[in-house]
Amino acid sequence: MSATDTRRERARRLHESLASCAICPRRCRVNRLEGETGFCGIGAEAVVSSAGPHFGEEDVLVGRGGSGTIFLAGCNLGCLFCQNYEISHGREGRPAAPADIARAMLRLERMGCVNINLVTPTHVTPQLMQAILLAREAGLAVPIVYNCGGYESVETLQALEGLIEIYMPDAKYADGAAARELSDAPDYPEVNRAALREMHRQVGDLEIEGGIATRGLLVRHLVLPNGLAGSEAVLDFLAAEISPRTYVNVMAQYRPCYRAGECPKVDRPPTRQEFAAAYDYAVRRGLRLAR
Repeated sequence: MSATDTRRERARRLHESLASCAICPRRCRVNRLEGETGFCGIGAEAVVSSAGPHFGEEDVLVGRGGSGTIFLAGCNLGCLFCQNYEISHGREGRPAAPADIARAMLRLERMGCVNINLVTPTHVTPQLMQAILLAREAGLAVPIVYNCGGYESVETLQALEGLIEIYMPDAKYADGAAARELSDAPDYPEVNRAALREMHRQVGDLEIEGGIATRGLLVRHLVLPNGLAGSEAVLDFLAAEISPRTYVNVMAQYRPCYRAGECPKVDRPPTRQEFAAAYDYAVRRGLRLAR
């Protein structure tokens, strides 16, 4: 069996598994093929909110033509502070078949985008696998970026092997209590660490040619107020257990959104001192820092 046939078979099996969905660590076991929905709120078809060039991503993902972002509605995390809550929690968008998503990928490449950036893809991985295969068969040549929240099933990631050039997960929390309170995911730290290991196994450290990422792992870590992200522990894990050359974006963009006002711990941005402490620690650990 050829590599393409193997990937088609993996995609078929993963799509069939939507009949008792365990695509993500929540394992809701609903029959999405019959329109039932679990935590993510999405049934048989992916829902696309928007697709277009984006110039606000990390420099290595943008280039001259931008990153070809496809925003998927729904999410398998319940973050109180979500900045895209209209899409993730409100599920704004239109249903899209794999062929529709493949056409969007090809259109973005023709527009000059240097990659296809799938934003919040976790819960619709089977549908996206089919779309990627169709787009590749039609000539898509740019890398695929899997831009996710980091709450991933290792088994699902294994099915993706060979289809994703760049993994860009979040590493949100080092502490399960914070993950429970802020994202309704108490097992996030251990699930995230297993996912990061699998992603790195597949694609290795981030490779950059001519200023543009071509393959590898790029981790995002959002600094939260009051040390709730456990930044030092997250960065220690990346340096010691993933790779000392891990490419990481220590992010200062947090601001209270969505329902953050319900939790006094996160109802303000991090201070300059809080962010600087996390950033400087990443420098001391020798990690490669994104811009």
